[in-house]
Amino acid sequence: MTDKTAKKQVKKKSNRIQENGLANEAGAPQKYTADNIKPETYKKWYELMLIGRKIDDKAPNYLKQALGWSYHAPYAGHDGIQLAIGQVFDKKTDHLFPYYRDMLTVLSAGLTPGEILLNGLSKATDIASGGRHMSNHFAKPEWNIHNVSSSTGNHTLHAVGVARAMKRYGHKGVAISSQGESSVSEGYVYEAINGASREQLPVIFVFQDNGYGISVPKRDQTANRKTADNFRGFKNLRIIHCDGKDVISSMNAMHEAKKHALETSQPVIVHASVVRIGSHSNSDRHDLYRDERELDCVKAHDPMTKIRRLLSKYNIYNEKELEEVEKNAGKLLAEAHKKVIKAPDPDPGSIHDFVIPEPYPADKYPDGTHSEEGDKKKLITALNETLKAEFRKNPDTFLWGQDVAYKEKGGIFNVTKGMQKEFGPDRIFNAPIAEDFIVGTANGMSRFNEKIRIVIEGAEFADYFWPAMEQYVELTHDYWRSNGQFSPNVTIRLASGGYIGGGLYHSQTTEAALSTFPGIRVVYPSFADDAAGLLRTSIRSKGPTLFLEPKALYNAKAAETVIPEDFEVPFGKARIRREGSDLTIVTYGNTTHLSIKAAEEIAKENGKSIEVLDIRSLIPLDTDAIIRSVKKTARVLVVHEDKVFAGFGGELVSQINEYGFEFLDAPVRRVGSEFTPVGFHKNLEAAILPSAGKIKKAALELLDY
Repeated sequence: MTDKTAKKQVKKKSNRIQENGLANEAGAPQKYTADNIKPETYKKWYELMLIGRKIDDKAPNYLKQALGWSYHAPYAGHDGIQLAIGQVFDKKTDHLFPYYRDMLTVLSAGLTPGEILLNGLSKATDIASGGRHMSNHFAKPEWNIHNVSSSTGNHTLHAVGVARAMKRYGHKGVAISSQGESSVSEGYVYEAINGASREQLPVIFVFQDNGYGISVPKRDQTANRKTADNFRGFKNLRIIHCDGKDVISSMNAMHEAKKHALETSQPVIVHASVVRIGSHSNSDRHDLYRDERELDCVKAHDPMTKIRRLLSKYNIYNEKELEEVEKNAGKLLAEAHKKVIKAPDPDPGSIHDFVIPEPYPADKYPDGTHSEEGDKKKLITALNETLKAEFRKNPDTFLWGQDVAYKEKGGIFNVTKGMQKEFGPDRIFNAPIAEDFIVGTANGMSRFNEKIRIVIEGAEFADYFWPAMEQYVELTHDYWRSNGQFSPNVTIRLASGGYIGGGLYHSQTTEAALSTFPGIRVVYPSFADDAAGLLRTSIRSKGPTLFLEPKALYNAKAAETVIPEDFEVPFGKARIRREGSDLTIVTYGNTTHLSIKAAEEIAKENGKSIEVLDIRSLIPLDTDAIIRSVKKTARVLVVHEDKVFAGFGGELVSQINEYGFEFLDAPVRRVGSEFTPVGFHKNLEAAILPSAGKIKKAALELLDY
C-alpha cells in the first residue's frame, strides 16, 4: 500500500466517523484549541458533562434510600478524558471496554441517562446484565460496549483479542481499553500490552491516573511518577500524555491515538492525569487518608469549573442560559427516574438461565457409540485428524498456545503437528509463555464475531494452567453475567495426568478444581473415538469447553479404537465400556483402562461381573446412566486419577447417595491418588497414583461387604 493510498483510506475513515456523529463534528479542526471549537460543540460537551455529573452526585442517594446503587465509584475529576473516549468511539467499527468508573465515558458514547439508572438500580431491563452484575459496570453489547469484570484491568486482554480479530479480518476499527492507573500493576496488563506491541494491534489503552488505588497511593504501586512510563521500552508502542481534567487536551489525545492506531495498526497508551474528587466508592472514606489541603486542591481542579470558565469566556452561555441548561438536565433525570423506578426487578426464577449455551446437538450418534469395523487409530491421531477436519470445515477457526506452530512440530506432544503448514500462521500460531494471555485473548477474539471458534492449548501441561485461572473464571462467568448476550466460543485443551514419570508440574490432574465453576463444560475422554467425538462437539458448540487429555494415553495401544468419519459424541452421555452385574466402577480418563484391567482380572479369578462406566463428560454429568448402573449392580466403586480427598469423586458419591441410595447394598467407595503431589521417581509415582492392583483390591473388598 502506498503512502498516498493509506492517507486516502484514513481520510475516508475520518469522514465516515464524522458523518456518524460519533466523533468531532464534520469540519472540526485537526487539533482543538480553546478558540477554534464551534459553540454547538462546546454545548454538546457541557451538556453531557452536566448530565453525567448530576447522575454521579445522585447515585449515593439511591443507596441511602435502599433503592439500589450499592456500589458506586464516582468519576468526578475524570470528566475530560471520559468525555473524549466516548466521543471518539464509533459503535459501528470500534469495541469499547470501560471500567467501573467510566460513567461519563458510556454516556458520551451514547447511553441514555435511563440506561445508566437501570444499571445503577440493577433492574431486569438493565442492558448491561439485567441486574446480574454489580452496579457501575456499564455495557451495551449491541454497540460493542462490553460487559467487563470487577477484576481490575483484566479486560485489557479482551481488548487485545478483539483487536487481533480486527487485524485478521481486515476490519478498520480500534479496541479501547479504559482503566485506572493502579490496575496497571496487574501482570495480565503487562501481558496484554506486550502482546499488542508484538502483534502490532490497533488497541488504545487509556490509563486514567488519579493517583490512588482505593487508599493506596501511586508511590506504593510503581517507581515511575507517570504509570505509562513503565512501558517506555516496548517496541511498536506509542505513549501520549494528556491532562484528563481538560476536555480539549483529552480530545486531542484520543483523536491522535485513534488516528495513529488506524494508520499503523499499532497500540497506543493514553496516559490521562486526572484527580479523584470523591472517595474511591461509596464504601470508602477518603478523609481517612487524604488531608484537607489535598481535598481542597483536587476540588480546585474540577473539570466542570474549567469548562464553565470557557463557556463564559467565549460567550456561549450567559448566566440565564446556564440556569436553563441546569434546569433541563434536572428535568431529564427526573423523567428518567420515574420510568426506571417502575422497571421490574430481576426474577429469582431466572437464575438458571444463561449458565451455559445450548451445545451443538451431536445427534448423528445419539449415545456416542458406533460400529467397531475398520482400522484402529491412536488417541493422538484422533485429536490431530479431528482438529484438521474441523479447521477445513470452518475457516473461522483459530488455534494458538505455547510451542504449537513450528513446522512439523505441534506442541510438546505433537497433537497439532502439521496444522500451521496446512492452515497458515494467521490461523495457527504460537503465543508467549503467558497462560493468562492465551486464555484472555481467546475470550477477546471470540467477541468480534460469534461465528469464530477458538481452540487453545491453555498450557503445555495442565499443571501450568494456574496463572490463567483469573481468565478461566472470566470465561465461565461471561454468558451468565451478560444475561445471555455474550459467550466465548473457546475450547481449552490441556494435557493432563500422570503415568509418564513427570513429577511436579507435569503429572497432576486438575479437574476437581476446574469443574467447580458453573458456565463451562468439562470433558475427559479415555479412548480415541471419544477424544475425536468430544473434540468435534466442543469446537462446534457455542460456549466454553475444558477438554482434558490423558497424555499417558496419546500413543497407548489400549486407547486405540475405530473412529467413524465425522464422529460426534454428545455432552453428558456416559458410555459403558464393560458390561457387568455385580459391581459398577464409575471412572474416566487414565483410570478407565486400569479399571477395565482390574475388572477382567476379577472376572477371571473370582467369577464376578464388573461393569465399567466411563462418564467421559464431567459437566454436564450423566447422572441417569450412573443411577441405572447402580440399580443393576447395587455396589459402586468410584475411581479417578485425582486425589481422593476433595477430588471429583466426592461429587459422584454425593450424586449416587442422593439419587440411588435405596438401590445400594454397600457403601460407595473411592480409589484415587494419595493426598500428596505426584512425585518424580517411578517408585514415588507408583505409590501415589491409582493402579489396577489398588482398584482390584478395593473392588474385592466391596464385593465381600
